[in-house]
Amino acid sequence: MLITNEVLSEFAELIQKGKSNPFSGSLKAGVDLGTANIVLAVTDESNQPVAGATAESKAVKDGIVVDFVGAIQTVRRLKAQVEELIGMELTTAAAAIPPGILEGNVRCIANVVEGAGFDVTSIIDEPTAAANILGIQDGAVVDVGGGTTGISILKDGKVIFTADEPTGGIHMTLVLAGYYGISIEQAEALKKDLSKEDSVFPIVKPVVEKMASIVKRFLTGYGVDQVYVVGGACCFTEFENTFEKVLGITTVKTNDSLLVTPLGIAWNAKTI
Repeated sequence: MLITNEVLSEFAELIQKGKSNPFSGSLKAGVDLGTANIVLAVTDESNQPVAGATAESKAVKDGIVVDFVGAIQTVRRLKAQVEELIGMELTTAAAAIPPGILEGNVRCIANVVEGAGFDVTSIIDEPTAAANILGIQDGAVVDVGGGTTGISILKDGKVIFTADEPTGGIHMTLVLAGYYGISIEQAEALKKDLSKEDSVFPIVKPVVEKMASIVKRFLTGYGVDQVYVVGGACCFTEFENTFEKVLGITTVKTNDSLLVTPLGIAWNAKTI
């Protein structure tokens, strides 16, 4: 887990500072079309981070593209931004989907990435992409996104079950908006303000407990003894502790959890 945390910290720093790592040979790119953020991750052949970029977006909702043009424009902008950093054109990329979405929505996500100038080489479900980064052979990965919570259960390194439920970060935002009588935009900003976490988390804690209850139902009968949580909506300090109390199962969270899935998507891409 230490190596994973170091890689994620390195990738986060590249994005934050708008820099790239030196590289040689071919590259791999992955595009994560999230409900709250779109992330482009680029690694070298050995899966070391090279560059990345992220942008807030409302073009995708619960794995469904609701603003096709806006999504394409955002991915295209991120593509140009990273290409300038690395000094070469990115031509291919992998994409990802929440588990369980309809085939038409899968095609729509691929169309967005292709519309931004990529050839899509592979599509993977989001929790499985995260599991690759975490190196999980047995256990469950819970990807808490902006609109949904996805889960993959692994046995001997193979995914044996996936599911997705419409409870995520946006539901925390709605609870905050209702509690304080403020706009969705104000509530979203409040949720992301780390200095307000002590007052915010007790209000959204019931949403987190509901997520954990959903996951607990899916885990029944699978003998899972460890759960890994990833995704932007699980960034609260007490998130994994709350999950663990409901599940009764050891729950682990990495640093920079928003970037786990995007990096995993890139790992599953074909080289450029």
